[in-house]
Amino acid sequence: MLRHSRRRTAFGAVAAIAAAACVASLAPMVSQASSHREAPLVAGEPQLDNTDVYAFVSPDAPDTVTMIANWVPFEEPNGGPNFYPFANDAAYDINIDNDGDARADLIYRWTFTDSYRSKNTFLYNTGVVTSLDDPDLNFRQTYKLEAITASGTTTLISNGKVAPSRVGNASMPNYQQLADSAITPVPGGGKTFAGQGDDPFFLDLRIFDLLYGGDFSEVGQDTVRGYNTNTLAIQVPKSVLALKGDAVRNPVAGIWSTTSRQRIEVVDTLNDRNRYGGWQQVSRLGMPLVNEVVVPVGRKDEFNATAPRNDARFAPFVANPEVPRLVQQIYKIPAPATPRQDLVEVFLTGLCKACGPVAVDLNSQRLNKDADPAAFMPSEQLRLNMSIPPAAKPNRLGVLGGDNAGFPNGRRLTDDVTDVTLRVAEGVLLPNHPAAVDGLGDAVDANAVAFRGAFPYLALPNVVAVNQN
Repeated sequence: MLRHSRRRTAFGAVAAIAAAACVASLAPMVSQASSHREAPLVAGEPQLDNTDVYAFVSPDAPDTVTMIANWVPFEEPNGGPNFYPFANDAAYDINIDNDGDARADLIYRWTFTDSYRSKNTFLYNTGVVTSLDDPDLNFRQTYKLEAITASGTTTLISNGKVAPSRVGNASMPNYQQLADSAITPVPGGGKTFAGQGDDPFFLDLRIFDLLYGGDFSEVGQDTVRGYNTNTLAIQVPKSVLALKGDAVRNPVAGIWSTTSRQRIEVVDTLNDRNRYGGWQQVSRLGMPLVNEVVVPVGRKDEFNATAPRNDARFAPFVANPEVPRLVQQIYKIPAPATPRQDLVEVFLTGLCKACGPVAVDLNSQRLNKDADPAAFMPSEQLRLNMSIPPAAKPNRLGVLGGDNAGFPNGRRLTDDVTDVTLRVAEGVLLPNHPAAVDGLGDAVDANAVAFRGAFPYLALPNVVAVNQN
């Protein structure tokens, strides 16, 4: 469920030393990362690989919602000469379900076009780049942004400019200016951004080295520190996302990202690749950690190709999760009894009184007054209650920390989804859970670099080689 991570608290201050040793390796066990290289097929196609989805009420524009979706995991800053373009034969979508029927009522779709000023050089840029139109920027990408609804498709932006990969300070001495100039107004209100940024996910993924090499004192390494990712971000008025345009009566929206590629590829003798035959979904992400550590490896590619309305086939893996059983087997922490209605709420329905033990109606789409209750369908989405205002002092643990503006009510960049998900998997929402569960974590509690205070909020791309960090 996790993609990248930083340092997480191996155990809480109140946890006993014995329990702490067990806990220290738990978080990483859940940390196959939100969607970084989570499924066999898409792991070989990084341009198509969704890494994380974020959705939150914009802290500096609380009448709007910001949605961020990232692709291409583990971008090393010095990855030239081609660096990290979006695929020009894929559709990158952010999907919104506002009535709870597990079908997208609104899709924002980005498709990309490549161009070179000259193909007689190996260089990404042939000199110092000072603007997106600089003739020294040899490789450029533009995008078309469409809004797709039941009424049809509307082109919102036909020739948007992508912020280039950050080549380095000599080539791009004022990258902040380049990034800011790629922020484009969206007709009807709002703005969008396509380009590179620091990977905002933080967690420790070294679990695969035989549980930290048997030395739990090493827990807390932010595995994705210093890496970049490709970002699509869009900020729109709440009314655009809400059912019937009314965010007061219908405040909850479900959000997920997908990547699709045309079904048939023909490669000619010049290695040109021509695609046709309609779009086929190949990657999908909503809630972090579901495909990574809930869905078994033999079903991950199937999950990536499946629409939320068909998620009933994966529900048994949520209600009877593998991770707590493994934790009990290896660390002797008892697994909660199954079936796990609390996990069904968190990942498939949203938190609500009617669904189980959580004592608050928070982000179930059943809260929308104009939705048809009979049409509601449990499905894996990142659900956001837009009526919850931004927190003045966000708590990294979100709802578990008493901050209802945070995960799993949407997801902010600063939310520590690894710690939250691990604790939820081990039963923190259940009554009479072991005290040690409250302190589970991976000792990576924040991003290595500060986020920006304005849209698109992500930190600028890293420029120093990862092996120098």
